[in-house]
Amino acid sequence: MTTAAVILAAGRGSRLETEHAKPLVEYRGRALVAWALDAALASGCAPVLLVVGHEADAVAALAPEGVTVVRAPSWSDGISQSLRAALAALEPDAEVTAVCVGLADQPRVGAEAYRRLATAGEQGAEIAVAVYGGVRQNPVLLARSVWSDAAALTGDEGARQLMRTRAVVEVECTDTGDPADVDTLDDLRSLG
Repeated sequence: MTTAAVILAAGRGSRLETEHAKPLVEYRGRALVAWALDAALASGCAPVLLVVGHEADAVAALAPEGVTVVRAPSWSDGISQSLRAALAALEPDAEVTAVCVGLADQPRVGAEAYRRLATAGEQGAEIAVAVYGGVRQNPVLLARSVWSDAAALTGDEGARQLMRTRAVVEVECTDTGDPADVDTLDDLRSLG
């Protein structure tokens, strides 16, 4: 039984209004995606996948050794397609029983959040979500038993669609990091 980690980094990030894909935007001297990958790698989850789409080559070039790059061919159809690409890549590996899904635009999510979700999966959760200050955020754990439903999702929303109709285990992660995401330049500045 292993829990994989996936960082979704395929979107364009049009609200950010920069010339580059959002995962490439720098925060404290490093690309946003680098921070997200650090947390996933430090979590102990394996394998770690990076899903790319817009400016795929440039984003993929930031994947350190040990990270598998997955291209989402239909990335422009929304986050659901990035999730689908990740699940398709993991499907053949029968050792992987769950996946923790994080986003490239949340540079302060910590490795401990992934570890806590993996533990929830080991304890039988089919869907688990990190909760910060009472609010559901990322990452999200999906057990293999829900992958076929997750792969059928459409649009620019991922696992949240499943959370509306299925039991969800909320995992307290307030003390593990900050789930603030970067959608605009103001968001980036407010991270400090």
